[in-house]
Amino acid sequence: MKQLKYKTIAGACAFATVATFATCAQAQTQVQIYGVADAGIQIERGGPDGNINKIGSGQASGSRLGFRGTEDLGGGNSVFFLLENGLNMDTGTAGQGGRLFGRQAYVGLKGAAGSISLGRQYSPFFKVLDGIVDPFSTGLAGDSQNLFYQPTRIDNSVEYQSPVWNGVQADIMYGAGEAKDGAKKDRNIGGSLTYEAGPLALALVHHQLGDPTGTTTYRSTMVGGRYDFGVVVASAGYARNRNFDGTTSRDALLGVRVPAGRGSVVASYIVHREDDGVEAHARQAGIGYIYPLSKRTDLYTAYAHIVNKDGAAFTVGNATEAGTGPTGFNLGVRHVF
Repeated sequence: MKQLKYKTIAGACAFATVATFATCAQAQTQVQIYGVADAGIQIERGGPDGNINKIGSGQASGSRLGFRGTEDLGGGNSVFFLLENGLNMDTGTAGQGGRLFGRQAYVGLKGAAGSISLGRQYSPFFKVLDGIVDPFSTGLAGDSQNLFYQPTRIDNSVEYQSPVWNGVQADIMYGAGEAKDGAKKDRNIGGSLTYEAGPLALALVHHQLGDPTGTTTYRSTMVGGRYDFGVVVASAGYARNRNFDGTTSRDALLGVRVPAGRGSVVASYIVHREDDGVEAHARQAGIGYIYPLSKRTDLYTAYAHIVNKDGAAFTVGNATEAGTGPTGFNLGVRHVF
C-alpha cells in the first residue's frame, strides 16, 4: 500500500512538472492561425480571346490560410516562422500553381541586431511598392504591378532586416538560383533603405535578377514616398530598369487615397516607357472605392484602363491574376480573420 501511494504521489508530481513546463512553453510560444477570404465579380475587356466575365478570387488581397508564430528564447532573442497557403475562393483549389505554402514559407531568428530569415519570402522591392508607393496596395484593377517590374516572392532566399534607428531601416535579400554550373543563373539580389516618421515615408530600393544562362542581369532601382496630409494620403514612385538585352525602361506613379464617407477612394496614374528607340510605352489610370462593413470585412470596387502604344501589350490584372485585356473592373467582398 505504501508503495502504491508513493507511485501515485510521484505520478502526480510528474504530471504537475509536465503541466508546469507546458504552461511555461505556452506562455513563451505564440502561434496564430489567420487568413483572408476575398472573392467577387471580375470583368475583363479587350483581350485577344474577347471579353471575359467571371467570379474571381483574391482581387483586393490574395485569399489565404496562414500559420505564424514566435518563441521567446530569452535575452531579447526569439525565433519566428510563417507558413502561408494561397487558395482560390471560386474553385477551392490551391494558388501559386498548387504549392502547399506558395505565398510564403520561412523561419528566422530575431534579436537586438535585427532579424535573419530563410525560405520563400516577399522581396524588399515588392514591400516598398506594396506598402509605400501604391495606394491600391498591389491589388484590385489599379494594381501598380500591371506596369511596374514585379519581383514578388523569392525562393531559396536569405533576408536580413536591421532594427529601426530613428525611423530608418535596412532590408537586404539574397535568393540563390541553385544552378549546377553558375551562381549567377536565376539569382536574385535586392535591398531597400526606408525612412518612416509620422506622416512621412520614404524609400530607396534595388532588385536584380540573373537570366537562366547567367550571362545577363535585369536591374530595377526605385525611389518612392508617401505623405499623409490628414485629408488625403499622397504617394509617388519612380523606377529605372535595365532589361536583359541592355535596353532601359522607366516607370512612374502618382497616387492618392481620400476618405469618402465611411470608406476611401483610391486612385493612381502610371506611365511606363521603353527607351529602345521605338519609345513603346503604356499609361494606366485606375480608381477604386473600399467600404468597411466592420474592422474585418469590406466591400470594394475598382476600374482601370491601360493605353498601350508602339507595341506595348500590358494588361489589367489584380492581386492574384495578370488579366487578359487593357480594361478591368472588380466588385467584391474581402474578409480578414
